[in-house]
Amino acid sequence: MKNCLFRALVGSSFALATLAASAPQQLSAQSRPDSHAPIGVMGDHLHAKGEIMFSYRYMRMNMEGTRDGTDGVSDADVVAAGGPYGYMVTPTAMPMDMHMVGFMAAPSDRVTLMVMGNFLSNSMDHLTRPGGAFTTESSGFGDTRASALISLKSEGVKVHLNAGVSLPTGSIDERDATPASAPNEVRLPYPMQIGSGTFDLEPGITIYDVTEGGAWGLQARGVIRTGENDNEYTLGNRFLGTAWMQYRVFDQLSASVRIEGQRWGNVDGADPLLNPGMIYTADPDLRAGTRIDLPLGFNWYFIDGLLNDHRLAVEFNIPVYQDLDGPQLETDWVLTVGWQKAFGVF
Repeated sequence: MKNCLFRALVGSSFALATLAASAPQQLSAQSRPDSHAPIGVMGDHLHAKGEIMFSYRYMRMNMEGTRDGTDGVSDADVVAAGGPYGYMVTPTAMPMDMHMVGFMAAPSDRVTLMVMGNFLSNSMDHLTRPGGAFTTESSGFGDTRASALISLKSEGVKVHLNAGVSLPTGSIDERDATPASAPNEVRLPYPMQIGSGTFDLEPGITIYDVTEGGAWGLQARGVIRTGENDNEYTLGNRFLGTAWMQYRVFDQLSASVRIEGQRWGNVDGADPLLNPGMIYTADPDLRAGTRIDLPLGFNWYFIDGLLNDHRLAVEFNIPVYQDLDGPQLETDWVLTVGWQKAFGVF
């Protein structure tokens, strides 16, 4: 099944690229709404020498309900004594808010440097076997990402490498009180931690073009963990592939559709302060999964007034397939809203 889905993803990617490329070609213009990819795509474009860009993204992800493989699992089944899982506690929902601030600078036409920081707020609702409910929370600055976008081909269909690293500036020691620990706080499970605790490599490649009526692009990225963090574990590697097509509705507005597939691995090692027999979010062997999404979005480029040269964008993401090494919380939807502004300063 996974191989069929992978072939479908690759086939869809090339179909999108072929459809957009069939339109008459014209030179890419930075003043077009579709000269930047949908806001959910990171590291999608380079800047001209001497240009800088500031960006802000707000992302809201809602996870609700439990899934094992491709099947939904009821909360009652997760906590039932003598049932298939037998946990004392199950998470029921996890909303996450992320604020991302980015900075890009181009020392040359071939290289653009990028730094991105973020602030996360997590909340997880729980249900206990006796029927009680409680919520834990965590928040703080996450890991910092730094990368270089290196042009391989700048005429016609453009190609660049994404060479990045993630710095472990996010906490892996988040704690909160639970009914079993109150009034004391205990270490929260893996999904509620803010960072990875390791230096992570983020390689990738991006291919895109701007045509007369729109734009298209392909991107493949990975997050490769290195070493073990101070809490004796390493998060799983993550691999992502996406393809998008944008249609320029008029000079200031473009609409987009993407297909995105990602696969992430289980945790290697284990935090010794977590009890995997109590709740499945504490089990390092129940963290891997595969997901395919279909995000839809809009880019708006302002050409006059106080917001001249500013970009606003929104993308709403609905997962269309999830296969989780569960039980795990499933993703319901993801909303991303962003602002971008470029300046020529040096």
